[in-house]
Amino acid sequence: MTQVDMAGTAQGDVDTAGTAQGGAGLPDAGPGENGPGRTGARTGPWKRGRVLAAVALLLGLFMLLHASIPNRAGNLGSLVETFLPWFGLVIPVLLTGALLRRSVLAVVALLLPAVVWLNLFGGLLTDKSHPGGDLTVVSHNVGADNPDAVGTARALAASGADVLALEELDPGALRTYEKELAAAYPHHEVLGTVGVWSRLPLSDTRTVDVKMDAGPLGDAKPADVKLGYNRGLRTTVATDHGPLAVYVAHLGSVRVNPRAGLSSGRRDAGAQALGRAVAAERNERVVLLGDLNGTVDDRAYKDVTSRMRSAQEEAGDGFGFSWPATFPVVRIDQILVRGVEPDSSWVLPATGSDHLPVAARVSW
Repeated sequence: MTQVDMAGTAQGDVDTAGTAQGGAGLPDAGPGENGPGRTGARTGPWKRGRVLAAVALLLGLFMLLHASIPNRAGNLGSLVETFLPWFGLVIPVLLTGALLRRSVLAVVALLLPAVVWLNLFGGLLTDKSHPGGDLTVVSHNVGADNPDAVGTARALAASGADVLALEELDPGALRTYEKELAAAYPHHEVLGTVGVWSRLPLSDTRTVDVKMDAGPLGDAKPADVKLGYNRGLRTTVATDHGPLAVYVAHLGSVRVNPRAGLSSGRRDAGAQALGRAVAAERNERVVLLGDLNGTVDDRAYKDVTSRMRSAQEEAGDGFGFSWPATFPVVRIDQILVRGVEPDSSWVLPATGSDHLPVAARVSW
């Protein structure tokens, strides 16, 4: 018995030695097995692409919480909100990277920005227009440097608009617009650089101060001087369904540069003044037409957008980008309504201006 045990022990020693020498006692540990060669576990589909997944989550949170981005430094919040739809282009770029990396983790993380973007802008991808409508309105920044005022006027007259609002009217081109639009629009009012042409009678036309002058120096200017560059008006259109208050506005321009960010002081002051004017309007039915130099997503317009609805968002097809005309990337020309229903909203073909005309049809 003792001999047998000793033999077994000896045989065990032989097996151990054989294994230590690379013999066949035990198989070698290869990749994916126990030991230092477990590279497969570290690069599995749920562990690859961690950086892509992190970027995707940050993008989703960025779009979801855009309203929390402060506006103190360079109006960063307004700048982001102006171009917010374009952040969606980052999603397919990240998805391509996730597929090349074969990262399930990154693909799952991309669900957050995709859902957020669709929640914000998915409704604009479908055509929400429908037939009908009682009145067609058109707004166009015709451009002070427009080289073809005649062609622009004729294109607008052919648009079928019942009410036509023009902004950035150059004094030298005003007579051209009046002459070319006279046959289609027997009624018109021009105050400064904005005007309204209408097939229907107009009344109670007056200026609306959109704060192009600020401080004591602006207040000290005579009324006739201010009227020369006035950028806002309000008028009443007599329709078959009753009076319609129409506002036309051209708010201050904005500037974007790397150091100062978004410079929009005049525009923001004008938006607030316009909001107060709309709030004080006694007419139940109101349409606001104009170049607002910003999108309805921009918090600067909350005093207006909290009281009025965007015709494009309610009844348009697509984003309705209007500027620049050569390659539109943003909608800064707006048609907003209160008390009437937008049935359709669209963008008209380019004219000689750097803006595209925008149109909408509304009903009572």
